[in-house]
Order: sequence, then C-alpha cells, then structure tokens
Amino acid sequence: MLLNCHSYFSLRYGTIPEEELLKMSHENGYGCIALTDINNTSGCLNFVRMAPKYNIKPIVGIDFRNGIKQQFVGLAKNNTGFQELNAYLSQHLHTNQDFPDQAPLLENAVFIYPFKNLSDEKIEKLLPNEYIGVSIQDMGRIRFHLLHKYAGKLVILQPFTFRHKRDFNTHRLLRAIDGNTLLSKITIADTAEETEQLLPYNVLKYHFKNIDEIGKNTEKLMAECQIHFNFGNDKKHQNLQMFGKSREDDYQRIRQLSYQGIGYRYGDSVNDVIFDRIAMELDLIEQQNYIPFFLINHDIVTYARHKDYFYVGRGSGANSIVAYLLNITNVDPVELDLYFERFMNLHRKNPPDFDIDFSWKDREDVTKYIFDRYGKNGQAALLATYSTFQHSAAVRELGKVFGLPLHEIDALSDGKYDPNKLDQISALVIKYAKYLQDNNQPNHLSIHAGGILISERPIHYYSATDLPPKGFPTTQFDMQIAEDIGLNKYDILSQRGLAKIKETLEIIRYNRPETPEIDINDVKQFKTDPKIKELIRQAQCIGCFYVESPAMRMLLKKLEVQDYLGLVAASSIIRPGVAKSGMMREYILRHRNPKKREEAHPELMKLMKDTYGIMVYQEDVIKVAHFFAGLSLGDADMIRRGMSGKFRGREEFEQVRLKFFRNCRNKGHEEKTIQEVWDQIASFASFAFAKGHSASYAVESYQSLFLKAYYPLEYMVAVLNNGGGFYAPELYVHEARMLGANILAPCVNHSCAQAIIEGKDIYLGLQSLNEIEEKTIEKIIRARQEEGEFTSLNNFLDRVAISIEQLTILIRIDGLRFTGFDKKNLLWKAHFRLNKKLNKVQQKQLFQTEVKNFELPVFHTSPVDDAYDQIELLGFPLCSPFELVKHGLPKGIMAKDLHQHVGHDVVQFGYLVTIKNTRTSKGETMQFGTFLDQEGQFIDTVHFPPIAAKYKLSGKGVYKICGTVTEEFGFLTVEVFEIIRMDSALR
Repeated sequence: MLLNCHSYFSLRYGTIPEEELLKMSHENGYGCIALTDINNTSGCLNFVRMAPKYNIKPIVGIDFRNGIKQQFVGLAKNNTGFQELNAYLSQHLHTNQDFPDQAPLLENAVFIYPFKNLSDEKIEKLLPNEYIGVSIQDMGRIRFHLLHKYAGKLVILQPFTFRHKRDFNTHRLLRAIDGNTLLSKITIADTAEETEQLLPYNVLKYHFKNIDEIGKNTEKLMAECQIHFNFGNDKKHQNLQMFGKSREDDYQRIRQLSYQGIGYRYGDSVNDVIFDRIAMELDLIEQQNYIPFFLINHDIVTYARHKDYFYVGRGSGANSIVAYLLNITNVDPVELDLYFERFMNLHRKNPPDFDIDFSWKDREDVTKYIFDRYGKNGQAALLATYSTFQHSAAVRELGKVFGLPLHEIDALSDGKYDPNKLDQISALVIKYAKYLQDNNQPNHLSIHAGGILISERPIHYYSATDLPPKGFPTTQFDMQIAEDIGLNKYDILSQRGLAKIKETLEIIRYNRPETPEIDINDVKQFKTDPKIKELIRQAQCIGCFYVESPAMRMLLKKLEVQDYLGLVAASSIIRPGVAKSGMMREYILRHRNPKKREEAHPELMKLMKDTYGIMVYQEDVIKVAHFFAGLSLGDADMIRRGMSGKFRGREEFEQVRLKFFRNCRNKGHEEKTIQEVWDQIASFASFAFAKGHSASYAVESYQSLFLKAYYPLEYMVAVLNNGGGFYAPELYVHEARMLGANILAPCVNHSCAQAIIEGKDIYLGLQSLNEIEEKTIEKIIRARQEEGEFTSLNNFLDRVAISIEQLTILIRIDGLRFTGFDKKNLLWKAHFRLNKKLNKVQQKQLFQTEVKNFELPVFHTSPVDDAYDQIELLGFPLCSPFELVKHGLPKGIMAKDLHQHVGHDVVQFGYLVTIKNTRTSKGETMQFGTFLDQEGQFIDTVHFPPIAAKYKLSGKGVYKICGTVTEEFGFLTVEVFEIIRMDSALR
C-alpha cells in the first residue's frame, strides 16, 4: 500500500535509512512497499537487497519533482522499467531541465499523478499505465469531484517520509540548508507535511474504506511490479563479459600476452615455478570469467605507454603474475611470494580490482580514453560516494540556518564551548548536528577518487546517473553497492610522485644532455644499487614519495632498512593499527633480535616467517583466518574486508567473527592466544595494505631514490614543480640547497612559470609568487622568447604590458636584479614610469624613446627587508631562518652530536618544519615535532600532554628546545620539557 516512501537519499529532504523503512513497514503490517526517492536512485539496490530480510516485496521507482513540487511518481514494473526510469531521470539531470507535467511513455513503467495536480481535462487523457494518486488529505475533496467516473484509475499514494516529530524538524532544517536560507524564512510551501508518517496497514486501509476499488487497484498495481537483482552467493559479476569477439578469443589473447611477457620480465631466469604460476592463474581467471577484466586493464596501460604516461599498478592486483606479465603492475609476485588468493580465489565473492596510479597531469586523458572506448553505449560511469554530515560541517550548516554569527559557529564547530553554558539556539545546533551525524545522513553525492564501472549492460540498468563538472556520467550508488551487485570497478587514480619522476627525466635531458638514456623501469638494477641502499639506511629520503615522512624516517632507522624487502615491510608496519596495538614495537624487536622470534606462536611463525609471526599485510589476515582458525577462503576474505571498515557493521561479518572464535576453540587454541590473534586482526581496522600494494609503492620509491641519488638537483626541481609532498615547499628548497644547489629568487630573465635549473642554479618559478597573475607570467615568457632577455627596466616596460601592482611584486622579489639597481630604486623608477596606470605596450617602435632618468638618493637596504619580502611573496625566506633571530643565538647542541648526550638534558635551537598532533588513550593531546638545526639536520621531538598543553607552538620560527635525549632502536628523540619561540628581527 505504500507507493511513495522517501529514504534519506531524498537528499536534504528525507531522513530515514532505507533499511529502517523496511523494518518499520514490516512491523506495521506491510508486505510490499515502494522506495521512490526524489530524483534519486541511490538507495534502490540496497533496498532490494535488504527487503527479503524483512519479508517485504520491494518495488523501486522515482518521485519526479521540480524543486518541492511533485510532478508524478514512476514505478518500475520490472528491471527493464527501472532502466527506463533511470535513463529518463538521467536525461534531465544531465541537462538540468525541469520535468514536464506529462510523464513519458515508457513501456515497462507506470506513473501516478498526485490528485491535487490533476485537472478534468488531464484525467480524461490518462494512458493505460497512468494512475491517480490519492492521499488521506485528499479524501475530503475527492467526494466532490468527478473522480468516481475514473475509480479504476485511483490508487493510494500516501507518502512516508518521517518517523517522528524530530525527523520533521530535521527535514525543515535540511530544506533551509538546501535553500541556503534562514530557518525562519522556510514556509509551509517549502516543506513536506508533518503528517507524512507511517500508519499501520489496517489504519491506512480504514481511511480508504469508502472508496471500494482504490485498495484493489493499489494491490493489483503492486502485484504487477517485480524487481530482482542477484546479491550474495547468487551474484555473478556484471562487468563487460567479452573483450574481443568471443570468450575463446579472449582466452587465447591473454595467454599469448602472458607468454610474450616472460622474456621481458624474466629473461634467462625463467623456471617451472613461473610456468606453473602462470598456468594456475590463467585457469582461475578463466573460471571466474575475469579475462575481460585483465584485458581491459591491459588495454588502458597500453594506451598510457603509447602516450608516454607513467603509471603504477598496485593493490592486491600486484599479487598476480599475469598482471605483471601484461605490464599492468611492476611487481614480481614470485620474487616476493605474493599470495594470489588475496587477489582472487574461487571462494571470494567480492570482485577483485586493480589500482592504477597515473600522473595528476595524465589521468584526465586516460579517463577520457576509457569513456570513448567503452562508454559509447552507456556502459561506463564513474562511481559515486555519499558525502555525509560530519560534526563540523553539520554545525556550520545549522549555525547558518539558525542565524548564528560566524565567531559562535567557529566555536561550536571547533568544540570550544561549555555544554552547560550554551544558549537555546546553540544547544539546538549541537543537538541536531549530532542527530545528522549519528543518522549517517547523506548531504550530497560526490565522486569516488578513481572508480570507473564498465558493465555488460548499460549503467542505467542499475542506477540513474548525474553529470558532474568532470563531464563523465556518474552513478548514484557507491562502491559497496557496486560490489554487492557484482560490478567491480577499475581504479584510475592520480598522484604527483609519478609526475616528479617523469619531469625529472625531462629536466635531466636539458640540464645534463650528455647523460645516457635512463630506463627508469629497470628496478632490479636499483634494488642492488649501493647509493640507494645508503640513502635508505640513512633515511635520507626527502621528496621520495611516501618514505619521506617523519614517521617513516624514524621507522627506517629503527628497522635498519637498506633493501627492497625491508622497504616493502616498513610501508605496512607503519600503519596506525600496528603502532597502536604494540605490534610495531614487537616487530622491530624481533627484527633486531632473532631470539625474540622464538616468542611467536609456532603456527603463526610458520604462516608468516618473513614477518616473524606478526600480521603485517592484508593477506596475512586471510592466511591466519584460513589456516589458524580453519575458516573457508570466502569467510577469511569477509574478515579481511570487514576489518578494512567497509563491511564491519554487516550481519555477515558478525557471523564470521563468531565462527572465528568458535573454530579456534574447537582446534584447541588457548583463549588468550585466540584473543591476541584477533587483536592483531583488529589492528587492520585503522589502515592496511596488501603486500603487493606495498611492493608497488616500494618500486616507485626506488625509482625516486635512484633519481635523487644520481640526479639530486634535477629531482628536487621536479618535486617543487609537482606540489612537493609531505612538507611545505620551503623544506624542498632547503633540501636542494643541502644537496649543493644555489637557490635563486624568481628572475624575469631566467625563470619560467615553474622552477628551472641551469647547472647548479635553481631559479624558483614565477608562479610561486603570491598574487602574481598567470597572464603576467605568460607575457614575460612570451616577450623573452620573441626578443631575448630584458636589458633594463625601461626595456622590460616597453615589451611587457603590466600593472604597477604586478610590477611591484616582481621588484620586491628582486626579479629585476639584472638591472644593477636596488629594489627601492627600481620601485621609485617604476612609479615614475607607470604612475599607477596600466602599462600598455604600443606598436613596436623603430627607435627607442628616451626616458628621463631621475637622480635618486642612496637608499638603505638590509637582508631583513629582503627576507620580509620573500616571506610575504614566497612564504619563506631564502636566507637561513637562524639569521633572522633578533638577538643572535647562544651555542646549542647540534643534531649530529645528540648520540653523545643520551639520557641527559640538552638545549637546542631548531626551526620548525612540521608538528603532528595526536591523542593518547586518555584522549589528551600530545605532539611530535620536526625541526632543523643550524646545520640543516633534523631534530625530532616528542611533547607529552602536560608540555603540549603548557607550550603552544605559534607557527614557523626558531625555537629554543630544552629536553632530554632518548634513544630507541638507534633513533634519537628529544623529550621536550620546555620550548620557547625566539624573537625574530622581522617583528
């Protein structure tokens, strides 16, 4: 009887999770309901999936509306009808057109017009698949209408939108948020009726007892609607089923490509282990019908190589030798003994996927290629994600609609308030923000970081699509629903590390033209390179992908990493869950002290010999659950997925968790051991890598480390030009200087938009200047290309049309230093010449016009003035920050000498690089600091909660650090007991 139910996917309107709709309907006596969200189908597939649990027959449809005005409700008679509705909705969403008063003529869908919208003329023209929807509120008027003539067209259309009064209040707030207006300006016409709450089945039926046929019509209509999708164990993957002409053709293609790749990947070292692994994988891939999945990924990377795009194939797909031979990944799974079953096995029900990273400059073109190649018949789409109301965003939105001033909203958002002293309005903001967050209320649809679907059927078979600014159709459901239905995504991601590698090679070609061609993919050679080993051992990895962070620098030293396998392990050990559970420390102990390995459980040691019986990688969870607890590979993978956070709340996960404990007890494991093993598994809830994923990232790190070892200055220029990394640009400038570069401010005669290098001279890019305009940069470079370098200020102004404001920026950064005049002199001359008017370059003159040269006094300049300008325009000084301390610095302990003072108090002077805030188990704030000493070496500090609370770090600057030197596994840290910022000459 319920043909117009709204879930919270009626965005900024509804408030009820789709499962809650089913649960409440079942409890109130309904056996069939229809989910009809407003212009949205996000909840439909999960609604169908969950319906059998509540013994509900599901119907899906769409409530088509222009704003708040309901035009008609469409219901799918079958799966084809759902596809037709999705296509119709998508057409309007893509073009941002209003829906007409007349519903479309769709063969497999029915439409219900709300009674209040209909005129007599309209009623007479109703088509066979069109009905009149009557709600309880319409009953008073319908008796006086001619509708009794059309009794066969009447159906019950009683909306179900709210559970209770609080839902309705939330609805009003959501409508105000959607309208970006004050709550007080929301009228009755802007919202639904508060009466749109669930009535028990018998009560609803009673309200319509005087219209004999309406109940029968409604039940008949519901009986005509059937929707079915396969979920769980019944599902088969829905991706493109054939890449070529036939399945046999696809098999021969992947087999041929695999064996063709052996020579390139293994050369003369090929053996039976490799051949057996290839045969095993090809057999399983064929059984699972994932050959097209591999061939499409191969097609994508082939296109990328053709375009000379750099990429990294990672994720669990790196566990596959076929992927390695097809050049999808760059990791040898035989060398690393990667567990193929983590990627694919006969019992694994969720689809595998590849993560392929491209340069941030290239990904858009790769995405376009995929849609051009596979999306012509509507079979490709980007995946959506649901952006939900989190505390801060909810408080800010609610604060605005309640009309709070900005400073009060900021305080509420940041948690800087006393709950007992809140006024009524602020208390309501906090109350409803918590309600939105606890309800996991969707705010809007967003786009998955890189997920693309390529399905056998058109995407509209499963979902309507939006058309975001990216210009590619995007589903209205997320990755979890895609997996539920059997659609495995193609992850096309972007990162800046690859652009750094590619650009470094380009810079080497122009700065060191004598250098032989570099094969950056020859990673085997890099793994044995002594210079790279030394960089890793010393943790000198600034700029080199993820291994540059302070935490990674610490771990590399503690683990004494100096090889590829060590780097692979380190990238997973550093994840938060391992550190929090204490297993990181235990791993380091077992790594450094072989006797400690004897403490490992014998079975766990046997399963994970390389990691000393400690779970480090995602596949370790599968191994332990399968072999230690005796779970099937399918159940083991459910544990792995649940711990990654995607499915932990599901009933299926809880059943497998209980089976884990039951099986372990039945196998005779001690209760303490079982709990310890489960705690290790639970540590994967925070973050986890598959071993192949870590290995892929380690390959990219080795490529970066090779370039830094042999072409350090060129590499640092590329790092600066591609967004840096973990740190601010200032640190990469510092690193380049430590490596022997001369760092020079932007210069109109040398600089380009980005940083460039000439020998050992690195000129910072013009675009690194705050408030410089892109058109100004273009004009300067174009003028220089056309007529060569500038010879004077007047020559510059004769050739470049520029405003006094833009010219002032260039002069203040000393960008016209080639003139021989100081900055103050140049500023006076510039103002004389331009006089605050835009300098317009006239048609080129045959003879240069003489410009009067005024005689100016001698101006006083100082390094402090230069540093001030550099900080304002670049964000950092080009001199040593220690030179800017107001009264000079007394002698302190240098970082290189800390090992002589372990256990003693020291005083150091450090320039703040970064500070990490974290929480203790008691919820108190503590900090980890990274500083540079006067010699440019790192100082690592820890600030325990009392110190973090007492001494607030006030941004960049030089600090006096007083603390006790501690050592753990060879890594030195200063435990701070006092820290004071030194006065700056700039203040």
